[in-house]
Amino acid sequence: MKSDAQTENRTREGVLGLLSDDEVAAVSTAETAARLLDGEEYLDLEQLERGVQQATKTAVVMGRVLPRRAVHKDTWNKILTLLGPTHCCAEGCSKSHGAKAKSDSPA
Repeated sequence: MKSDAQTENRTREGVLGLLSDDEVAAVSTAETAARLLDGEEYLDLEQLERGVQQATKTAVVMGRVLPRRAVHKDTWNKILTLLGPTHCCAEGCSKSHGAKAKSDSPA
């Protein structure tokens, strides 16, 4: 059990370590939003094992969310590579995971 928690913490730290200063600022700004838009892709940093999720009308805890729109598409792909192929949704995976990544993230 302790090993799983340590692995999860290292993974979360690895994800956050991939973000540039501008992306950290964008994520911080996104945390102040009331909610994500319906269908918006995100990672829950407290539940990375759930992989890429899509926002619905149910509330998402914004303080632990990494919205896809807050990071550059290359960073998103690096995060997905770090998490591995089992953590990708059909449209959110990088080319290395067999699906084409969207390009609607900030440049």
